[in-house]
Amino acid sequence: MKTSQLAALFALMLTTTLAKAETAPTFVLKRCEVLPLPEHQVSLRIDGLEKARWHFGPQYPRPFFFPLTGPSGEPLTRMGHPGAENHDHHRSIWFAHNKLNSLDFWSEQGTGRIRQLHWYRYRDGNEEAVMASKLGWFDGENHQIAEQDLIAALRPMEGGESALEIQIELRPAAGAGPVVMEKTNFGLFAVRVAATLSSYFGGGIITNSEGTVGEPAIFGKPARWMDYSGPVAVGVGLSRHAVTEGITYFDHPSNPRHPVNWHVREDGWMGAAFCLNEGHTIEPGQSLTLRYLLHTHAGAYEAAKAEAVFKAFGERPGFRIRKPEKDEKHRQYEVERLLSP
Repeated sequence: MKTSQLAALFALMLTTTLAKAETAPTFVLKRCEVLPLPEHQVSLRIDGLEKARWHFGPQYPRPFFFPLTGPSGEPLTRMGHPGAENHDHHRSIWFAHNKLNSLDFWSEQGTGRIRQLHWYRYRDGNEEAVMASKLGWFDGENHQIAEQDLIAALRPMEGGESALEIQIELRPAAGAGPVVMEKTNFGLFAVRVAATLSSYFGGGIITNSEGTVGEPAIFGKPARWMDYSGPVAVGVGLSRHAVTEGITYFDHPSNPRHPVNWHVREDGWMGAAFCLNEGHTIEPGQSLTLRYLLHTHAGAYEAAKAEAVFKAFGERPGFRIRKPEKDEKHRQYEVERLLSP
């Protein structure tokens, strides 16, 4: 082959390669990911680091999140009470109610069970990773009395902080009667913090949105949010030391009964007690939607920072679950933000 022919062939190959390079799509990694795992678990991650994990195995009476990690990467929640075996139902972050249709969905002794029926959508993204699932509430004879849509969105924040946004929609199961949530301070969404964050077992401080500190002054009082902050152990061996981190738990301003009354304990747990003062009934064809946010932050509680997070949360629209459009391929459902809060 002559030199001129070789040059022409090379030019053709180069042109073809460049054309392919120009038309080939560039894959960009998403910051926030939902990763399904074996043993009925789902990992929620930011920049490759797990921030929360969802457990929905049939061996448990109800699903839960564990761990929820702080900026240090250490868990800010724990499984169970630090000193009382009869509180093993305190599984980190969980949904439950003590008196729903006269059934105990709260304690280990109750016959009520909550099980995940299926997942709707796992969606990765740069602003958030979103997991949407459907849960069923069953009585002791395995009759479903309620169903719950759960949407969990993990969002990155500055300085390695993050927010786990929760939306639940509770309604009667198909063909079932009303869901009667009786008056109780146990339910619907609870958080058991790490022992070191606890006021009693550790060095933590519990503060509400009004600046009130400590269980006696806070218990049963309405507030826009609740914060538990304290020391967290990081490192191993001689490098092991304590840093200060915490969880701020927000009640969305659109929630019924906002600002909610809180059930808090110095031993290390906090819950938005939706039915603390009175019960609530959900009739067939109706539903109850509640939104919460857990902000894992570095350092001690800062009222100004909490106010800013609350404002942003209040302005952010909620979610809806829908069937996909024709051009939304390879999925059974889609989950998306609404156009307005």
